[in-house]
Amino acid sequence: MYFIIKSLHIIFVVSYFAGLFYIVRLLIYHTEALQGKNEVEREILHKQYSFMEERLWNIITVPALVIVLVTGVYLLWLFDWLFLTQGWMHIKLLGLVFLLIYHYWSWRTLKELQRGETRYSSVKLRMANEVATLLLFAIVFSVVLKDLFLQYWWATLLSFVAMGALIMGVVKIVNRKK
Repeated sequence: MYFIIKSLHIIFVVSYFAGLFYIVRLLIYHTEALQGKNEVEREILHKQYSFMEERLWNIITVPALVIVLVTGVYLLWLFDWLFLTQGWMHIKLLGLVFLLIYHYWSWRTLKELQRGETRYSSVKLRMANEVATLLLFAIVFSVVLKDLFLQYWWATLLSFVAMGALIMGVVKIVNRKK
């Protein structure tokens, strides 16, 4: 039973991140549509993006998150919560907390765009899209490397900061004309 639940956990982590990556991409296109088109195009695209965002969020992203959380708690319960005493799990759970904050931010931004409000530029949304990538890296590395991840915490932290700066720099350079 352990391997089935673990497999489901991993499969729905992939589904959840696919939803997060795509929802922010839709938010980028939605923002650009609201800011740069004529009235007729803006209205048509606004309806279409709102529809796509709603379907993605409610049919893929949120259900995948629920399954990830349920299977994750079940896996912890299977091992008498033993993993909660291990440092790598603390890092993973911290990543999960940041991921839930990012999830909430994505949902709030989605609702604002559906009301026709654009708080962020498309470049800022492109940069925000990379936050999920950094969290994915941190969570996966903490699980795979376990204690090695913590043993060299300073190098790990420095690597993630450098990777984040590099990604954000590339996004800025690629989108400098926007």
